Amino acid sequence: MRSDSRLSRMLHVLLHMDRYQKPVTSEMIAGMLSTNPVVVRRTMAGLRDQGYVRSEKGHHGGWTLVKPLAEIALLDVYQAIGEPELFAIGPASDHPECLVEQAVNNAVGDTLREAEALILARLKAVTLGDLAGEFERRYAKLGASGPMPEICSD
Repeated sequence: MRSDSRLSRMLHVLLHMDRYQKPVTSEMIAGMLSTNPVVVRRTMAGLRDQGYVRSEKGHHGGWTLVKPLAEIALLDVYQAIGEPELFAIGPASDHPECLVEQAVNNAVGDTLREAEALILARLKAVTLGDLAGEFERRYAKLGASGPMPEICSD
């Protein structure tokens, strides 16, 4: 099963948008993510609807951040992109009357609920500002000089 990378990709995009400090078009983001601008607009719409970004049409238009990175938790972005499934594993439903299957599903279900609660709590505790700080530390550790990277592209 293919993993769902929308959360990581949108976090990446939002951090770049903060650095770029001018509107970023769907085409620019699509180039960065190697996807179609329509997919970008569909995904960014969830972030817009939650008040994290806005879009402006026209020659100088594009997507911009509305809130500071420190005010956006990873959980906020996860929820804005539609709360994709966290796990590829889950209970079986081949034989719901089977007592063995019921016992297995109970154990698996309890474990997944506990793990999901831990993941969501961690996503709530970390902000995009924290990620930006981590980037700054890594960039400084490299002894990098010159302008900071802005928008990734192929």
